[in-house]
Amino acid sequence: MTETSARTGTTAPRRRGTRRREVLVLVATLAALFVLVLVGLGVGDIPLSPLQVLGALVGHGDTISDFVLGQLRGPRVLAAVLVGASLGVAGAIVQSVVRNPIASPDIIGITAGASASGLVAIVLFGASGVLLFGVVLVGAVAVAVLIAVLAWRRGITGNRVVLVGVGVGAMALSVTGWLLTSGSLQQAGTALLWLSGSLNAVDRTVVGALLVGFLVLMALALVQSPRLAVLTLGDDVAASLGLRPDRAKVLLLLTAVLLTAGAVATAGPVSFVALMAAPIARRLVGGGRIALGPAAAVGAVVTLGSDLVAQFALPGVTLPVGVVTGLVGAPYLLWLLARGR
Repeated sequence: MTETSARTGTTAPRRRGTRRREVLVLVATLAALFVLVLVGLGVGDIPLSPLQVLGALVGHGDTISDFVLGQLRGPRVLAAVLVGASLGVAGAIVQSVVRNPIASPDIIGITAGASASGLVAIVLFGASGVLLFGVVLVGAVAVAVLIAVLAWRRGITGNRVVLVGVGVGAMALSVTGWLLTSGSLQQAGTALLWLSGSLNAVDRTVVGALLVGFLVLMALALVQSPRLAVLTLGDDVAASLGLRPDRAKVLLLLTAVLLTAGAVATAGPVSFVALMAAPIARRLVGGGRIALGPAAAVGAVVTLGSDLVAQFALPGVTLPVGVVTGLVGAPYLLWLLARGR
């Protein structure tokens, strides 16, 4: 047996084992998410038992449970799941393309740009619902294009994207601050609630649009995942394997930008979920796999779990979900910076 065949013989079982572990992690995370969904749908001023929730979900609920789930809690829980999953996948794509563990949409300016465009629509034009959703999508893509143009030096390199993104994000935050001070008191209050990342008043139409967009973009991300795995080896290796690195990066980053924009348009900038979800999923799966499915599931668990804490941790007070994710994510970012080079 040659050295190459021996190496192939040892790595094949390892890959199968890693794939099995990825499936197990995905199943376990989805099971945890299902439990959180039951809790989110059942807890509140009108408590519902798990059997009542399950009955309503399969079409055998009574009038009260159907109303509570369909009109009150269902849209919020679905929005939390979709926002978290979108941010988890977006973070995994950006971190893998840039090959930097802190290069999430929060850090490189995408979220800040999307937030600034949404705030322009809210403060200057009173936009909401589907109109706000569309404005945030356009604004996020425009900011991403600006970052790509400024960071382009014979291709897209990780460090330049991070540094340029931080600068563009700072500019977007300046626009946000100016809009908050120039608008009326009522507009400032609405804008501040949205900027904190809130699921307190989700729009059912927007949630439906996010669901359709997430399914399409998630399918696109899974189709591109083999290219994403090759890109993690470096541009030279990717080119030697027949991949056009810059073209693949643009398509992948556009997918991440649209996922981020959809999440921001639905709930505002829910901070740090995109930063945390992918590294947690990779650690659970092991083997250095990108694991887009587990990253989506972890993001959904983090967001829905944080929203439940935001609703019920303080009696009589409902916090924005972004406050809770920020309390968890900020120490995580400091830990990453402290242990990195």
